Amino acid sequence: MSGVKSYKELLIWQKGIKIVLLVYKLTKYFPDDEKYALTSQLKRASVSIPSNIAEGFGRQTDKSFNHFLNIARGSLNEIETQLIIAKELEFVNNDKLFNEIVFLIEEESKMINAFARNLK
Repeated sequence: MSGVKSYKELLIWQKGIKIVLLVYKLTKYFPDDEKYALTSQLKRASVSIPSNIAEGFGRQTDKSFNHFLNIARGSLNEIETQLIIAKELEFVNNDKLFNEIVFLIEEESKMINAFARNLK
């Protein structure tokens, strides 16, 4: 990570923030009775991605950073699964936004994998 002074410079962190914003935008229209269920789970899992990237960066060891990247990767899988459930339950009213988030999740996962390989 030579030359990187802040986690905010990392593209994987920036993309993680974008996923958070889009998840919040999508869940805004979920049913009210899902506020403390699927909506909350999706929001927490999405926030976990850039948060774990930032925390891993702050640990300043490759081994520790890899651990937090694995957690972020797990959160990506969690979000994707929850989005599929939300779609099946017909909570998703914006297919374009849904597809954009799924695309970003796949892209972020590949980026995290590549980043983690470079740390080893």
